Amino acid sequence: MNVLVIYAHPNPASFNHAILETVVKTLQNRGHACTVRDLYGIRFDPILAPADFDAIQKGSARPDVADEQRFVQAADLLVFIHPIWWFSVPAILKGWIDRVFTYGFAYTVTDQGPAPLLRGKKAAIFNTTGGAEAAYEQGGFHTALKAVFETGTLAFCGIETIHHRFFHAVPYVTPEERTAMLLQAKQDVERLAAS
Repeated sequence: MNVLVIYAHPNPASFNHAILETVVKTLQNRGHACTVRDLYGIRFDPILAPADFDAIQKGSARPDVADEQRFVQAADLLVFIHPIWWFSVPAILKGWIDRVFTYGFAYTVTDQGPAPLLRGKKAAIFNTTGGAEAAYEQGGFHTALKAVFETGTLAFCGIETIHHRFFHAVPYVTPEERTAMLLQAKQDVERLAAS
């Protein structure tokens, strides 16, 4: 399986980075090809600019976007690892989606309406939050986050989400709880790798 990991956290000492390391090591140990796109590390430009629209209208993409689209096209499974900030994805990831999942690449429009172009691809999502799980459940935020990202973004493009894990209150948990969370991430990936 060819796996593309899209990682969005600026701190290499973060818990998100520990998740990244766990995911990559587990996939590689299972013999899967794994490409990591560290959006902060590669200094991905998240700004959808007039030049992007010009390229889309010409049926092409700017070079940095074309590179990312090649990675997406080659992937069987996309793994997104990022924190939830202000009940959304980090701005750099939103910009990556805006610029990479473009008309003519990720979707098109037919007489019947929008049509996905990335069918057959699957996605797994690992999120961290600063808030407690109970607050997310009571506020309906899990449902809202899943609707926006899984349905409104990925499914719209034809990508099936097969796993979504939230790790809650990460800044406030004990080292033992963090270790248990990483073990959970490892087990999740082992199941994904075996399917």
